[in-house]
Amino acid sequence: MGGMITAERIASLIENAPAWALIGLAAPGESLRAAAQLEVAQHVYGGLFQPTNVEATQIPLPW
Repeated sequence: MGGMITAERIASLIENAPAWALIGLAAPGESLRAAAQLEVAQHVYGGLFQPTNVEATQIPLPW
């Protein structure tokens, strides 16, 4: 999904983040909160900056 970065787009990506990470954001343990924050951030970053070309996501053959 290409295009502009908007608050609505970020909100949609957060909504679609893994459930454990969303729940983990409110966890009492600091390490679980940190892991959840990183997971949500990686999910949003990947949604915003993933390659638009399907072939770009494939690993090149070594030969």
